[in-house]
Amino acid sequence: MISFDLTDEQRLLEQSVREWAAREVAPHIRQLDREHHFDRERILGGMARLGLLGVCVPQEYGGAGMDYVCLGLASEELEYVDTSLRVIMSVHTGLNCLSLLTWGTEDQKQRYLVPQAQGSRIAGYALTEPGAGRDARAIQTTALKKGDRYVISGEKTWISLADVADNFLVFGWTDVQKKQQRDPSGISAFIVERTFKGFSSAPLKEKWGILAGNTGSFNMDAVEVPEENLLGRPGEGFKIAMSALDQGRYTVAAGATGLIRACRDASVKYAKDRKTFGVEIAQHQLVKEMIAKMESDYQAARLLWVRSGWLKNEGRRSTRETGLAKWFATVASERAAGDAVQIHGANGYSDEYPVGRFYRNCKGAVIYEGTREIHAIMQADYVLGYRDDRPARCELPAYGGHK
Repeated sequence: MISFDLTDEQRLLEQSVREWAAREVAPHIRQLDREHHFDRERILGGMARLGLLGVCVPQEYGGAGMDYVCLGLASEELEYVDTSLRVIMSVHTGLNCLSLLTWGTEDQKQRYLVPQAQGSRIAGYALTEPGAGRDARAIQTTALKKGDRYVISGEKTWISLADVADNFLVFGWTDVQKKQQRDPSGISAFIVERTFKGFSSAPLKEKWGILAGNTGSFNMDAVEVPEENLLGRPGEGFKIAMSALDQGRYTVAAGATGLIRACRDASVKYAKDRKTFGVEIAQHQLVKEMIAKMESDYQAARLLWVRSGWLKNEGRRSTRETGLAKWFATVASERAAGDAVQIHGANGYSDEYPVGRFYRNCKGAVIYEGTREIHAIMQADYVLGYRDDRPARCELPAYGGHK
């Protein structure tokens, strides 16, 4: 039987995150956004104490042992307050921790996944480069074998938590000949620590949105990485990167759903407070139309990401479903934010109200982890039969022993 009711554990998690974010972050987020300041202790410390940084990591690896729907619920509640909070769930938990859970050796899980799930180490994900965004084969980073080590050289950019994370999942070419041929089977994945000699990072200061979060670039100047920090096998980097994006896109979809709800709630409050021509603007039909669209988008987006989470719980591949959820929710969040600003009129054009921040923040998710255009093509290719998801050597483990 299909049930849309949350379990007691899921409801408790949703309530706990909602209350913490409203109490500890919401009163400060406007100022943090204005100051372009990432409050590490308030945010990361609080999330670690709640167990969010390892929410869906099994308890044997230091996590809370909750299911993948809980990861989505946390992402939705966090982005309801600010996108910068959800970004942490995307890169630390979704892209990095779940990649280690899927592809890592037992030694790697003990050395990195356990402290990451506990929140004592923060993790990032580094695929994008100055000349390589959606075209991952265009990356220039190289990782050349030298004895029992790899020497990595290259630059990564638009990296969330670049100045904050303790270690990163880094992708680079281990086969120079395949690099020339743009054959992705020449790309490998590595766990790179900030403290490794030759590593340096810098913040990106000219961002338009997500100003309360840390985003930056880092350079690797002949960084020596031990062979045991190779994630997966040599040449599996591209597959690992795409596998990671399944989990990252899931958190982005759930987060964008939270942003739609935030736009809806802010619009409802303002529309009932603001009066024109002697009545609340909520009485005007075109305002009602915009709010109604936010509601329908919210409900549809939530159903899409919950379905994807259910598939993950069952141990079933969800690349197609997750991509659709990410595409729909992010585009809908951009529409909701634009309408929320419109409902607020001139006040929406001011940072005195949150909808201006929502509008600045929503755009990023329409671009990263696959642009809306890329996702449109992917969904069309699925329907046309041009695209098919083949089983990978390693798959995200099902929750609670489901097969």
